[in-house]
Amino acid sequence: MIRHLIKPRAIRAGDTIGIAAPASPFDRQALERGIAVIKSMGYRVKIPENCFNRQGYLAGSDTERAESLMGLFSDESVRAIFCARGGFGSLRLLPLLDFGTVAAKPKIVVGFSDITALLVAIYNRCGMVTFHGPLVTTLGNDSEKTCAALIDALASSRHLTLKPSKCVVLNPGNASGPLIGGNLTTMCHLLGTPYEPRLDGHLLFFEDRGEAPYRIDRMLCQLNLGGYLDRVAGVILGSFRDCGPLEDIYAIVKEVFRHKDVPVLAGFDMGHETDNLTVPIGPEAELDTENATLRFTEPAVCGGIYTSKGHK
Repeated sequence: MIRHLIKPRAIRAGDTIGIAAPASPFDRQALERGIAVIKSMGYRVKIPENCFNRQGYLAGSDTERAESLMGLFSDESVRAIFCARGGFGSLRLLPLLDFGTVAAKPKIVVGFSDITALLVAIYNRCGMVTFHGPLVTTLGNDSEKTCAALIDALASSRHLTLKPSKCVVLNPGNASGPLIGGNLTTMCHLLGTPYEPRLDGHLLFFEDRGEAPYRIDRMLCQLNLGGYLDRVAGVILGSFRDCGPLEDIYAIVKEVFRHKDVPVLAGFDMGHETDNLTVPIGPEAELDTENATLRFTEPAVCGGIYTSKGHK
């Protein structure tokens, strides 16, 4: 387990956000709406020249996408990297990334869905905090709550506390540990590779979209049979859009953890909805089902300034 975290620097007004396209091509208008939101928050935006490339269902070749991403890490003018879209393709980049450079030039990396592959791999390989949060192409349609949570996570050194909007306790209890997780399907695709998530002692969170209950069941069975859930400290469930009735999903999860002394809390606004709260991967947190809280016991970034009047 990682004992020492590399924490990227908090973003400040006027900083430049680099836009990465490590997965599928995207709608330009959706990107422009997202960029307008980022600029309205007080940040500059830098878009690499090959960001708009297309190669079938990918935003350019694997080499182009990997070089563009690494270019943003190496660019001293870029303070954070926001991913344009998920879809598919992040997995293909992992063998092409220079994790040594990533660790040496730590920067905020934000995304979700297919971007989970990058978030988990960077955390496991570099010991660097990453952020499960909105994509640039979703920001234009996301709620004010989502945008506020994004800045709260990236610009402040305050200890974050999240509460589920629709609290459902599937297994009561308290647990603590570093947080890891993201899209369930993508995490399962990492299993058996050099980039698979190490879950022991961690609080695990997951969400998904468009996966029928039997597929959710199959993926959790895979994790369980492989022993990946044997030493998980606690479980947090985000949203499950277009995955069938929530009660069916919750029943599956409850059955998986029926014989495990593991607290499981559902109903967090993390995933494929307009409310998609940013959550850091890597920092220590405490899960309390009685008070329905996920409370981080350390900041996710360094150098953030926070006062009772807000962020500066």
